[in-house]
Amino acid sequence: MTSPVLRQVDHLQPSQPSQDGDGVKIRRIHDFGGGLDPFLMLDELGSDRPDDYIGGFPPHPHRGIQTLTYVIHGGLTHEDHLGHSSTINAGDAQWMHTGRGIIHSEMPLTDHHGLHAFQLWLNLPAKDKLSPARYRDVRASEMPRLSGGGAELIALGGHWSRDDGESVEGPLDALAGHGGVAHVRLDAGGALHLRADAPTLLVYVVEGELEVGDAAVPAGHLARLGGGDQLALASAAGGQALLLTGTPHHEPVAHYGPFVMNTHAELEQALRDYRDGTLTGA
Repeated sequence: MTSPVLRQVDHLQPSQPSQDGDGVKIRRIHDFGGGLDPFLMLDELGSDRPDDYIGGFPPHPHRGIQTLTYVIHGGLTHEDHLGHSSTINAGDAQWMHTGRGIIHSEMPLTDHHGLHAFQLWLNLPAKDKLSPARYRDVRASEMPRLSGGGAELIALGGHWSRDDGESVEGPLDALAGHGGVAHVRLDAGGALHLRADAPTLLVYVVEGELEVGDAAVPAGHLARLGGGDQLALASAAGGQALLLTGTPHHEPVAHYGPFVMNTHAELEQALRDYRDGTLTGA
């Protein structure tokens, strides 16, 4: 019987200050060269100053990706050309499969903590780039949890299993690249040991400092882990992280603004379709 292999950090990437939408201040990690495949980008929106985010994200297009938005504090109101209109609040998430094309807006709401949210971009495989657009809200009450050892895991999507065999399945079951996303909270002195054999395994530290395998990872950094089948997380003073798993597409990526395709010719077609009003198939 093969002994478990603990996965270790093989690359550490800090988030960088950036700006998007109508002047929304964010911290961003992106890699359109395949280093995070099937993930493309992670944006963290976090501020207790409304001027940093209140302009929101007015109507804009997408093609060729999925987005997953998860709120810690505050909220976001979504509207799109398909007629969806909904608000997610603290603990909720929204998933958008842009496929051939979607035009949407996201406008922020605030609570007494301000706004703290994340948006992930996942790349769609070539066969799904022009598929019909879809949208789904997931409420906090729908997300199962694993608790114990001074740790809590909230499963948004994917299968998550502790080394003692207890497991949960997140409600988002159609994430590109067999993706999985979970939010982990560790108390001071808390620890979490998971079975984790997905080819891509990423840990973004949201708060505090976490021991990821044998490495100390500070807040605002994304750790990419090497091979193995076990993940060990711990924190002396407490902290939080997002866990991302998936299977790479290993396909070429052509990116321009809100469009992610496989070739420059497909990007040019997306731009023409948007100018012509046919991006969404209308």
